[in-house]
Amino acid sequence: MKSLNSLLSEIRGCDICTDHLPAGPNPVLSAHEQARILIIGQAPGKRVHETGIPWHDPSGDRLREWLQITKAQFYDPKLVAIVPMGFCYPGKGRSGDLPPRPECSETWHAELLERMPEVRLTLLLSQYAHARYLGKRRKSTLTETVKAWQEYGPAYFPLPHPSPRNNIWLKKNPWFEQQVLPDLRACVSQILA
Repeated sequence: MKSLNSLLSEIRGCDICTDHLPAGPNPVLSAHEQARILIIGQAPGKRVHETGIPWHDPSGDRLREWLQITKAQFYDPKLVAIVPMGFCYPGKGRSGDLPPRPECSETWHAELLERMPEVRLTLLLSQYAHARYLGKRRKSTLTETVKAWQEYGPAYFPLPHPSPRNNIWLKKNPWFEQQVLPDLRACVSQILA
């Protein structure tokens, strides 16, 4: 079995879906054998594509606030692995970025996750991550899935995407900040202690 480092090198050179990426390939992810928390989001946005730094945008700021962890902790791959559903910026759609390309999760996720045996909590951010990792266990809507967060623990913690585009969802669902975030923060704090 190849090492995680050689697998990451292979992924960073991936060009499987070049023809579908208007900005070209630039796989953005972070992983380490000792990672204890795994974040599976959608796909890098344009800013992340340009910088190559995962969650280096307002969504990342909100996510770190939700988790109550520092940037240093967040970007320490021995603590937090970042493996989106799609590793490259998929381009712009009519109402935001296009969905993540399916090739990344189909081609790389199983191999990556196999090499991170210390992961104790996987945060699933977005309907795409919910669909892949919760399968038939997820509810009929993202809201219902997030509301049932306790059903998926201790391995998985479904969340909405922390994008500013979800401000309306957050206002409509105050239970998320009142009930879900305290539980999430307690889990994260315990794992990183």
